[in-house]
Parts: sequence; structure tokens; C-alpha cells
Amino acid sequence: MALGFFCLAIFLYLSLDPDSGYTSASAAASGKEGVEITYGSAIKLMHEKTKFRLHSHDVPYGSGSGQQSVTGFPGVVDSNSYWIVKPVPGTTEKQGDAVKTGATIRLQHMKTRKWLHSHLHASPISGNLEVSCFGDDTNSDTGDHWKLIIEGNGKTWKQDQRVRLQHIDTSGYLHSHDKKYQRIAGGQQEVCGIREKRADNVWLAAEGVYLPVNESSK
Repeated sequence: MALGFFCLAIFLYLSLDPDSGYTSASAAASGKEGVEITYGSAIKLMHEKTKFRLHSHDVPYGSGSGQQSVTGFPGVVDSNSYWIVKPVPGTTEKQGDAVKTGATIRLQHMKTRKWLHSHLHASPISGNLEVSCFGDDTNSDTGDHWKLIIEGNGKTWKQDQRVRLQHIDTSGYLHSHDKKYQRIAGGQQEVCGIREKRADNVWLAAEGVYLPVNESSK
């Protein structure tokens, strides 16, 4: 069974079995940091400033690369906003290992199996670095690589912790703002890359299915 369907099955299973060992989590209203995020977890990333979730769907950009579009989505309940945290090829990290600050990671869109990607194409609204989805389970390149930067003193990524994702190839930070699409993705906002560190490129892991931490990775 594909990992995406496995994660969804676990998500439903959790509502029935609190002793399963998996953690199904929602964004905490208290602002306190939650469970540790591990490789293999399926999460939603919330843009701190606007509260929109990082989102994709099988709709290509009408300009730039023409690859699958990535947007910010205003709702919480949407299956197109789940991303699976994966290590980059050639590293020793495995499913269940905690994700540490400074790690280079990939985010795979659970529904379409494509990777969160960026490059030098211009984004449709603001003309910044385009962020798209590209590739598949067996096709991935360095354009899918992002550096995790935890804001503050944390060493491992946790739910509701303020983080930035910096694209390795372009040095652009994953960014969003209140500039919204009017037609194809009406009401959704632009997601792009910006090389400057700004308040608009802070994200938090919100809802998701968090795999338990391997004790050996602590």
C-alpha cells in the first residue's frame, strides 16, 4: 500500500485507538510546542502570519515552469494540505528518526506524490521565486531540498514550533503573504520563495499524523 494511503488509514485508526503509539495532533491553541516531528510523519504546515496551510493540487501554473501549483489554503480540513517529511537520498536518517535543526529535508505532497520544489522561475503574482510540486516517488532532485531552521534554541523539530525552510539551490525561504489568486485557485494565496529573512516566512507544523520517535535517534 502506498505510504499516503497508509498514513490516512492510521489517521482514521487513531480516532478509535488512543493506545496505538501514533500521535494525531491539531494545532495547539495555547501556543506551546507539541510532539516531536519524525521522518515519515504526515503534517500540515501553517503559515504563522496568515494561518493558511501549505497546499497543492493537480493544477499546473499557467506561467513560469508550468509545474503543479503550490498555494496557501484558508481551511483546516483539506486532504491536499498533507506533506510527508522525508530525508534526502544518501543520508542515514530513517522513518521515525527525529528531524533536527539544520537538517536538509524533502516534503512530499501526500495526495499527488510530488515534491515541494523551487527554482529561478518567477512566481505568478509577486514575481519572486516560484514554488511548485515536481517529480514522483522515483524522481527527485536537489530542487526538492530544503534546510530546516528552528527559530530559538530548539534542537529537534516539534509541533507548533516556529521554523523556516530555506531552499538549498536558490537560498530562498519558503514564504507566503496575503496576495490571493482570483480565478483557478480563488481565495488561496501565493506561496513563493524570498531570499530575505522576513516575518512572512515563518511556519509551524500544525495538524498531522506524527510517527513515534525512534529511541536511538534521541
